[in-house]
Amino acid sequence: MLKVVNRLKPATKSLVFVACLAAIGACTPIFKNHGYVPPAEDLAEIKVGVDTRDSVEEAIGAPGASGVVRDSGYYYVRSRVRHYGPKRPEVVSRELVAISFDQRGVVSNIERFGLEDGIVIPLERRVTDSNVQDKGFLRQLLGNIGNFNPANIPGVNN
Repeated sequence: MLKVVNRLKPATKSLVFVACLAAIGACTPIFKNHGYVPPAEDLAEIKVGVDTRDSVEEAIGAPGASGVVRDSGYYYVRSRVRHYGPKRPEVVSRELVAISFDQRGVVSNIERFGLEDGIVIPLERRVTDSNVQDKGFLRQLLGNIGNFNPANIPGVNN
């Protein structure tokens, strides 16, 4: 084996060395950060029962998401994802800060959740069946001839 290596030209040796370094470098993980969570010092400035939506936004910034039901709360989410070679990306850490408000818009609660607090929800790939079964295009087209009513056309006044 050493005889073979000694007979290689210096350019070939350096090329093999660079190829080995590139192969090793390709196996290093790449981390990507997404989102924003305010630091604990900024969250400590928010007083429950005193601060409002506007004062929270001034103190820690606008949220990444807000509540769906009448702006019930502010949600700040940060995720760290690891990409490692050809493997599927993996979420390494996730942090969520939820600030809840009452009907008057005053802070009622501040909660912090991590990835360990979450529940993995499997997605179902259900497909809704169409109402069309064993009918060709012409049969569907001709079957609607008797169902046409000109009064249902939008923009037509009677």
